Amino acid sequence: MSKGIKILGISAFYHDSAACLIEDGEIIAAAQEERFTRKKHDQSFPANAIKYCLEYGSIKGHEIDFVAFYDNPFLKFERVFATYLSYAPVGIRSYMKAMTLWIKEKLWIEELIRNQLAYSGKILFPEHHESHAASAFFPSPFQEAAFLTMDGVGEWSTSSFGIGRDNKIELQADIHFPHSLGLLYSAFTYYTGFRVNSGEYKVMGLAPYGKPIYKDLIYRHLIDVKEDGSFKMNMKYFNYCTGFTMTNRNFHKLFGGPPRKPESNLTQKEMDLARSVQEVTEEVVIKMARHIKKETGMKYICLAGGVALNCVANGKLLRSGLFDNIWIQPAAGDAGGALGCALLVWFQYLNNQRITDNKTDLMRGAYLGPEHNNGNIETYLKENKYPYQLLTDVELPEKTADLLANKKVVGWFQGRMEFGPRALGSRSIIGDARLPEMQKKMNLKIKYREGFRPFAPSILAENILEYFEIDSESPYMLLVANVQKDKQVEMSDEQKSYFGLEKLNVVRSEIPAITHVDYSARIQSVNAKTNPRYHELITRFNKKYGCPVIVNTSFNVRGEPIVCTPRDAYLCFMRTEMDYLIMGNYLLDKTE
Repeated sequence: MSKGIKILGISAFYHDSAACLIEDGEIIAAAQEERFTRKKHDQSFPANAIKYCLEYGSIKGHEIDFVAFYDNPFLKFERVFATYLSYAPVGIRSYMKAMTLWIKEKLWIEELIRNQLAYSGKILFPEHHESHAASAFFPSPFQEAAFLTMDGVGEWSTSSFGIGRDNKIELQADIHFPHSLGLLYSAFTYYTGFRVNSGEYKVMGLAPYGKPIYKDLIYRHLIDVKEDGSFKMNMKYFNYCTGFTMTNRNFHKLFGGPPRKPESNLTQKEMDLARSVQEVTEEVVIKMARHIKKETGMKYICLAGGVALNCVANGKLLRSGLFDNIWIQPAAGDAGGALGCALLVWFQYLNNQRITDNKTDLMRGAYLGPEHNNGNIETYLKENKYPYQLLTDVELPEKTADLLANKKVVGWFQGRMEFGPRALGSRSIIGDARLPEMQKKMNLKIKYREGFRPFAPSILAENILEYFEIDSESPYMLLVANVQKDKQVEMSDEQKSYFGLEKLNVVRSEIPAITHVDYSARIQSVNAKTNPRYHELITRFNKKYGCPVIVNTSFNVRGEPIVCTPRDAYLCFMRTEMDYLIMGNYLLDKTE
């Protein structure tokens, strides 16, 4: 191929719309639409994300060589239509609403892309799980590996596996709608009173407070799982094929009442339900992985699809030792489909060579979004007459480390924005992991969210084994592991008898702010190569205060997307009880 082949990947119209630009197989830029529109999980056509990608790549729409869309709208329409037909006349209201959307918008994606981009070239439509598989394997460090994709639903597939070798992926088997591990988890998300497609993290975070007392009920009535991990669901209990809700009266009767009202008090029942569905999910994932190992014989496995964001299941898969290593696409959900379909065109469709070293992935730490340099930030601050202090590159990590050690909460806005749902030290809120009160303070006064939600540690990659029971890096916050035994704190007999949310404020380790009630943590290992400034900050904190771990949570408040611009960051800073904001080299003090 000649140099400079540019491919634009697009995902849209389900949730988490996104765009990605690759040039000669290199990922140049990628971002979710929600970051620009400020609508969480925005599903609309990603006009702003596309604009950013093209501007970053210094090209116009008509100069793109290929456009790829992450799924096949006609196949998806066929599935939606066939599903309603098989349940008719049930679900007529839902059917009318869905058909209106399809006929007005979703079936005309090709025309929409051409009009928006003034583009007359080739547009390709791989299948949804093909895009997921491509996003899992092609950016991975492995020259050959098995892949596993799991989500709600694409066209017909809800899970698939296969083999990636060199520049090709081959799907070997899949499970079809309505049988879906992602939709089973979403049904419990809905039933426990959280929002589908965004509250699944909450269910995962709530699970350690509960006991798996409903697990047998789930296996007996809801899902029949075979030894190879394939499964069938009993649709008598679910409403998502034809209705506006996930569960129905049969489901509610089975579990003893209607769904929890959103924002009402959490009870032990919700905690036990969360634990039960989490354990079922983990067991299905391990069975699938065991079968994939047997069928493919591969040393490595790559994961994508929304279920691959379940970092507790990922941690168990890694510890199972079934594979020598695993790699998970950081934008594992639908946003990552934009990246997957673009890479699929470059490698598989255009047959370009792919060479890896089995160590380094192609994601650039997932720092693929917009950047705002010191010039932009200073202009914004001066135009609005906001007081600030300018720090040198040497002063910046020193000053930040001191603020953290003085119990301050700091908004940290640096470099290129992350692609995917996790903040990885570019758009983060940070604090001292050694402080027992830090989790509560951040949840209630800064994030304005449920107090039970755990926070993640950012740890220097070189110190990960010293603090956590994991012997591989976890750059994308997608693996959960326990805090090392010698860092744990023994609980009193009284504390051991605590139940449910009573467990919340018990100090369990030397780094209590990031230690969940089951001694686990969702780890981000920080690498000097991919994020030198963040790495330098934690290094300085470690040298001065003897701890290579800090608290990292996404720079946003509940219900809002992660901040993108200096304005977003400033507004979030002022609306919360954050103490300081550091944007580039500029320090803002709340008291001023």
